[in-house]
Amino acid sequence: MVVGKADLHNHTTASDGTLSPAAVVARAKAAGLTAVAITDHDTMAGVEEALEAGQKLGITVVPGVELSTVADGRDIHMLAYYPDWRNELWQERLAGLRATRGTRNEMIVERLVQLGIPVTMQEVGQIAAEQSLAGGGKGKGKTIGRPHIAELLIRKGAVATMQEAFDRYLGEGGAAYVNPPRLHPFEAIEWIREAEGISVIAHPGLYGRDDLVEQLIGKGVQGIEVFHSDHGPEEEQRYTELARKHGLIMTGGSDFHGERQGEVFHGEIGSRSVNAEVLNQLRKDR
Repeated sequence: MVVGKADLHNHTTASDGTLSPAAVVARAKAAGLTAVAITDHDTMAGVEEALEAGQKLGITVVPGVELSTVADGRDIHMLAYYPDWRNELWQERLAGLRATRGTRNEMIVERLVQLGIPVTMQEVGQIAAEQSLAGGGKGKGKTIGRPHIAELLIRKGAVATMQEAFDRYLGEGGAAYVNPPRLHPFEAIEWIREAEGISVIAHPGLYGRDDLVEQLIGKGVQGIEVFHSDHGPEEEQRYTELARKHGLIMTGGSDFHGERQGEVFHGEIGSRSVNAEVLNQLRKDR
């Protein structure tokens, strides 16, 4: 049985985080956590390194991933914990999600150029590599995302901050926002089940669609991320009640992405956590 606190939502240089998997694990240990999950976007490339670091430092590492899905034109993220990440079909499916993410990046860059901002995918890739090296990674971001594009916009002088980049251009409703067809969350639940993992709805309070959350519960999702850096007390209470009503696992995490422009996104490791006994539920329900 694992005791203490666990942060079950963190990103590394394997996707759009700024610290390597080993560095994230070390930061979690320094924060006093007894367990930390690695949940990069559409890739589990950082899991092996994190597990090795966890063994050396004496902290439990939970293998996970955050899947990019879309329902009714809205981004919905699904967390998967303890899937068989070495499974060939699972890896093929993750590769397909990354390919779609790459297409989206290209569409965003194309739209930015149309708006008069001279950016290229090569420049975005260079930033991803730079941030990976700076964070202790291997110099090549496995999954490039909008934060890398936002950093380029800052360097070009198009915006002053990461938040402005998302508000004006990259976030939902922004001038360069695009959302091509992607995996539906219902299908993601099935994928995770087939990979023998545990499916959890990530930060449901960000969607403004509790009707969709109810639908996902009806489709067999196993948990809700009740505690998140972008959830306030009202959201925490609402999703606690919903999870209890349906007998779902209640998870939580900071959604740590590292620091950009001196600001931590979304929250510092350990700023949102749950009792590490939740890991027993995540393992038992497999």
